[in-house]
Amino acid sequence: MGLLRRIRDTGRAAEPAPPRPEGQAPPAARELGGSVQVRCVDAGSCNGCEIEITNAFGPVYDAERYGARLVASPRHADVALVTGPVTRNMAEPLRRTVAAMGEPRLVVAVGDCAINCGEFAGGYGVEGAVADVVPVDLQVPGCPPEPDKIIAALRTVTGR
Repeated sequence: MGLLRRIRDTGRAAEPAPPRPEGQAPPAARELGGSVQVRCVDAGSCNGCEIEITNAFGPVYDAERYGARLVASPRHADVALVTGPVTRNMAEPLRRTVAAMGEPRLVVAVGDCAINCGEFAGGYGVEGAVADVVPVDLQVPGCPPEPDKIIAALRTVTGR
């Protein structure tokens, strides 16, 4: 009985909601109706940003309570979270992934590498930043960005 009582007394173990985003939502976000399907694309990162995205959708930060849900196919996605500098081998797959997404669609560059190539700037295998390959609607700076900043960007899109 002691274990059940401890579980009952613990309550919800989730982070408090980050403050509502104050930035202006992209025009396409208004058409999504407060709920988005998210596809993550690793364009050549070190996986630091992917770990933080995983944490953002995990049980502690729980991005799904704000209307964002991960999907496996770009054909089901409304938002693409792109991490890392775009390598030469990933430039065309990234273009195809974004083209496969339905309208309206949004592209979010997550991390300093996605925004300006970060540590990888000038590398022989780097095509450029995400904005050099596909149009970017939102940026989440940081190396790697904290989960609450990723959630704040998603809340800007969902409006929740």
